[in-house]
Parts: sequence; C-alpha cells; structure tokens
Amino acid sequence: MTVRVRLAPSPTGSLHIGTARTAVFNWLFARNQGGTFLLRVEDTDLERSRPEYTENILTGLTWLGLTWDEGPFYQSERLDLYRQAIQTLMEKGLVYRCYCTPEELDAMREGQKARNEAPRYDNRHRHLTPEQQAAFEAEGRQAVIRFRIDDNREISWTDLVRGKVTWKGGDLGGDMVIARASSGGEIGQPLYNFVVVVDDIDMKITQVIRGEDHISNTPKQILLYEALNANIPQFGHTPLILNAEGRKLSKRDGVTSISDFRNMGYIPEALTNYMTLLGWTPPDATEELFTLETAAKHFSFDRVNKAGAKFDWDKLNWINSQYLHKMPIPELTQLLIPYWQEAGYQFDTNTDRAWLEQLTALIGPSLTTLKDAVEMSRLFFTESVELDEEATTQLQQENAVAIVQAIQDKITQQRDQPLTSDAAKAIINSAMKETNVKKGLVMRSLRAALMGTMHGPDLIESWLLFHQKGIDLIRFQTVLPD
Repeated sequence: MTVRVRLAPSPTGSLHIGTARTAVFNWLFARNQGGTFLLRVEDTDLERSRPEYTENILTGLTWLGLTWDEGPFYQSERLDLYRQAIQTLMEKGLVYRCYCTPEELDAMREGQKARNEAPRYDNRHRHLTPEQQAAFEAEGRQAVIRFRIDDNREISWTDLVRGKVTWKGGDLGGDMVIARASSGGEIGQPLYNFVVVVDDIDMKITQVIRGEDHISNTPKQILLYEALNANIPQFGHTPLILNAEGRKLSKRDGVTSISDFRNMGYIPEALTNYMTLLGWTPPDATEELFTLETAAKHFSFDRVNKAGAKFDWDKLNWINSQYLHKMPIPELTQLLIPYWQEAGYQFDTNTDRAWLEQLTALIGPSLTTLKDAVEMSRLFFTESVELDEEATTQLQQENAVAIVQAIQDKITQQRDQPLTSDAAKAIINSAMKETNVKKGLVMRSLRAALMGTMHGPDLIESWLLFHQKGIDLIRFQTVLPD
C-alpha cells in the first residue's frame, strides 16, 4: 500500500504554527515511507474563507520547504461530489431531513441544561412521515441533513500516537448535521465532518495525521466511512502546542502565524527544525539540529509524544541562532538586506556589497534573529549618533577626549594610507605612548566616541567599517564633553 497523507488547512486565517507543525509531521511521514503528501484547502466555510488567507497558507508552506506532491485541491470546487455522496446516503436511508428551528433547538438545550444533561440533539425528527415533512415545508421551514448515529454503537480505532481509542455512539451528541439548512428539497452547504471523509475517500488517503483537538471528530467520521462503504484510514492525533501556562497556544499568546515568525527574522530551516521537536523525539535525543530530510529518515510515530508540547522561545531562539552563525556570509548578507532596506538604511546592493558582507561578518556571531541586525547595524548607517549615558560618563574621564583626539589627528595625518587592522592598532599604540594613557581607557574612550555606547561588536573591525564609509573617528564632536 502506497502511503498517501494530506494537509487540509482552512483559509479562515493565516497559517498557524499548529497547522504548520501538522504539515511537518505529514511531510516527514510521507518522505519516510516513500509516499505522497497532498494539500487540500478546506474552503467550504464561505463566510470566513478569504483568498488572502489561502495565499498566506500556500506561501508559508513553500517558504518552510514543505512542498506538496499533489494539489492544492479546493473543496469549494467539489460541491457536486459531496451532494452526490449525500444523495447516496439518502437512498440508503442513513440520513434524513431535520426541520427543527433554532428556537426549538435552543429550548431543547436549555431543558437539558436544567436537568444537568449533556447537550445533544434528541433525534426528534428522525422518523418524520411524508405528511409531517410536507407540513413543515408548507410552513416555510428549512431542513438540515442529519446522519443517523446509533447510541448503542461502540467505535474504536488504533491511533498511531495514542494506541486504542474507544467512543460510544451515545457520547457523540445525537444525529449529526452533515449539510446546512435549505428548502424545497435542495441539499444545503455540506459541512466539515462529511466533506473531509468524502475527500479522503476520493483522494485515497491512507493515514489522517492531525492535532489531538480532532479526536472527537474521528468516531463520527469512521461511521461515515462505513456508511459510504469505504476503507477506513489510520488515524494519528498529535499533541497540541501549548503556551507557558500549559494551555493551547492561541492568538492571545501573541505570535502564532508562520508569517509573523518570518517577519521577526526566523529562518525556515530553524523553524521547521524546532517544530519537528515539538512532540517528536529523534533517536539520538541529544541531537537537536537537523534538516527536514535528515529527520524524515528517522521519523516514526512511536517517538511522537502523547503529552502536549510547550512552546519554548528560548529553544527556538537558540536553534535559529545556531543556523545563522553557521551560515556562509554571502548567504546571510542576502537575507539581511531586506531588513536593512525596510529600516530605511541607505546603501547600494551592488557597489556596497563587499562592505555589507564585512558588516555581516562583524555582527553575524551575535545574531539570534535576522531582525536583530537592524538595531545592531544602526550605527553603521547613520552619520551622527548621540552619546548615551555610559558613553558620556566615559568621555568625562581625565584624558579620555585628549586620547581620542590624538588618535584622530594621527588618522588625519595618514589619510592617504589605507587603514587596516594592523595600522589601526599601531596608531592606538603610538598615541598611548605619546600621551602615557593606559590601554583600557583608550579602548573604552574610542568605543564611546565612535559608537556613542559602551556595548557593541568588535571595536577595531567597527572602526574599519566606519572608515571605509568616510566617517571620522570622532563622529560626536558636537556633543563631546568639554
């Protein structure tokens, strides 16, 4: 049997990290088994589905490297298939029209609540006579289509993650609506639990891999597979991604969409690496950095955890930083350029390319995300920067301004000569000897005068970058302490 798995996102929002992690597990399993990974867009919710969300999902999956083998398929283009399947169930007597009004359903639930009963449909229209149906139609009532569920039925499956799972038919909330209300004998908009089964049958899906929040849908769907005389796929329900408090990660927790992570400066290789670890343990538990291709070689569901996976920003940041630190400078520079451009920094990507790569080499070892480069690089793209409090204090030290000025004078005298790292160090040593100032004071004062702050990347390398841009050593002369 050839493995066929699918990702079936709903375009009612941006690609969520939970959906993306589900995509990762499906992709890994398909690649491990030499199978097929399909993409299906579940856009039957016409009120909430948006084309911009569809585009966001497709772009996000592509950016993550989770390429699909078939699709994307769109449920909105397959309505005839669903209605034909409903008609088949009607002919078998497995579904019926229910004419209950919203007010009647509300009253039914209120009564159940008053009796401390679980809310469920009481199947009151399961056995309507043709005359009763005609009377409801005459009143102008619209009918939903409900699928008959035997309360005494026991539904079991062996979950790829959780082992044997069993539900009772009586716990499924009564006969299930599979199509929205319509009148005049028409079949309304088919609903999720039904269309997903029809699609999975038609697309010959062999394993349904999804989040554990879908477990309650599985017994209903198994009954539908049986009603349609179809093979039932294996089900695997992966652990949810949790926030720091142990609750399901949601929009209330801030960043949850893949596009947000991308804008924050995380790279796809690091993000997929981290998502793989959210619920799966590699054979070598000490191995934390790996590509999707490497993970696929070892992926299996017996190493997928049942418990929820807590989202750990520190772990994600560490993984992302490791990828950035190992990245070739030209490649990293290319990734940083859009962030510098968005920040409004002025440079020419062609003539300034060598300088940009030197800047990247300087700040690269300190990057956690690509966006960090914006603040780290700010000084290198501006002509004047005010001294912060620490830098001001440093330049108020005795001889601080004098030594900086002495070094600047020497640079001016040697302006026709290229400034190299060795030349810069020689200038500093010469000025130290002439002014009899200790090296610690010299270097701290230089940093304060050059950068306006006491913190930052390597001083000499920074100095060389400034010098190449024609920026004087003492850029803050107008604000230097007297």
